[in-house]
Amino acid sequence: MSDPASFALPPATIRLGDLEVRRLGFGAMRLPGKDVWGEPENPTRARQVLARVVELGINFIDSSWYYGPHVANRLIAEVLWPYPKDLVIASKLGGKRTPDKGWAAFSRPEQLREGCEHDLRELKRDVLDVVHFRYIEAPGTVPFLESLDAMIELKREGKIRHLALSNINVAQLRAALAKTPIVAVQNMFNVGGGTGKLARMAHVEVESPEAVLAACEAQGIAYLPFFPLAIGRLGQPQPALAAAAQKYQATPAQVAIAWLLARSPVMLPIPGTGSPEHLLENWEARRIALTQEEVAAIALGAREP
Repeated sequence: MSDPASFALPPATIRLGDLEVRRLGFGAMRLPGKDVWGEPENPTRARQVLARVVELGINFIDSSWYYGPHVANRLIAEVLWPYPKDLVIASKLGGKRTPDKGWAAFSRPEQLREGCEHDLRELKRDVLDVVHFRYIEAPGTVPFLESLDAMIELKREGKIRHLALSNINVAQLRAALAKTPIVAVQNMFNVGGGTGKLARMAHVEVESPEAVLAACEAQGIAYLPFFPLAIGRLGQPQPALAAAAQKYQATPAQVAIAWLLARSPVMLPIPGTGSPEHLLENWEARRIALTQEEVAAIALGAREP
């Protein structure tokens, strides 16, 4: 087994309130079928991935009731419950799936409560470790702080241990911190930044993603980058990324994860996969120690013009 404490660049762990996890987790979004919908194409492989997560020493999993929907959580519980004592499972409220396999806001107070009950039941938990409120701006969406108040109430009732946010800007983070502790922010971020064509297509572009990361650093808040393996300027040559991959005898995807770990000590990447082989490949990326010069060159080469 790989040494789970062996990270080329410190810190090896990060705190989420009173919880401590290794600084490279697993995102469960890829466990369901195509388009994050329905059962996995290969259920046996999906279960093997989850078993391997724990075997490798990864002790942070990010999931949600609406991945599938109701698929990722169920698989996690089927394979891993009763859970290892140090395993932290983060869930997510504020969204839902639509019959056309789309995504929509589900952030009214009563909807957040419904989603919370889904996560509790499906994960076989009395209390959810960490819950992100994913803000989806859409016509008819209730104000951000109204939804946050509902999340705070769920925490007060003992259903949620720690609150986190997703898809938010600096102003929203500051407004939330004025009301309650926040242990993590989950936004799109990768070597190409947090803006551009992919962010617009997925409706996850937020204002000044670098400023959000800086605000998290200032507050000691964990930053979970989703779409961590998007490498910017798709289809365009990226000499700095290719050079690093050759130097470290790694894949571009591994370098992309290593770049995130090197970019900030609060970064907690959560790459997902339905393949045990790719899971190990992602996990081994923690052994790559990029220099600050390489970090800057890779970022510059990946940015959209």
